[in-house]
Amino acid sequence: MTTRRVKPKRAHGTRLPADLDEELTRVTINIGGVRASSEPLVLDTVLGSCIAACVYDPVIGVGGMNHFMLPEGGDPGNPTSTRYGVNAMELLITEVMKLGGQRRRFQAKVFGGGHVLKIRESLDGVPQRNIEFVRRFLETEQIPVTKEDVGGYQPRRVLFHTHSGKVFLKYLGSNEAEQTAQEEMVYLISLKKQKLDGDVTLF
Repeated sequence: MTTRRVKPKRAHGTRLPADLDEELTRVTINIGGVRASSEPLVLDTVLGSCIAACVYDPVIGVGGMNHFMLPEGGDPGNPTSTRYGVNAMELLITEVMKLGGQRRRFQAKVFGGGHVLKIRESLDGVPQRNIEFVRRFLETEQIPVTKEDVGGYQPRRVLFHTHSGKVFLKYLGSNEAEQTAQEEMVYLISLKKQKLDGDVTLF
């Protein structure tokens, strides 16, 4: 798949970007979250090794975002858990279609998959598995990726406008990186203890 890599606008410092419409409702998307809207919203998330996919229909101005932790996994108590990419992607597409979005017009923007503990990248690590999964999924579904910012060693804050597809991206500093890494590590360890995810390579 050929991916056109276009850098989104960045939100610098602690302030929100000047051209972010503060009149819009801002909704935070946490791990396992999926939100789509036909009304203008700003979806806000912070990513370490996790992935956020933004899917939207530019013709009618509907879109949504997810935030998943692992590509796949098994949760007997919740087999459709959206903390896993396979479920989060399917649900996001379904929700945007329910709002009138046409799959043939969908475009995607993908963010995250950072190695937030600054350990050497590996092919079987969580970040790389997440990146490979979302690329493969979107290619299979024939949804073009118009913007992508993945990998690296910094967490990201992403602000996505559901009605326009506009994205603001901020790379977070060392303090936020440590906090994000700790939160994700705790989450991964809890999954490991529950034996829900098979073999997990902590990062």
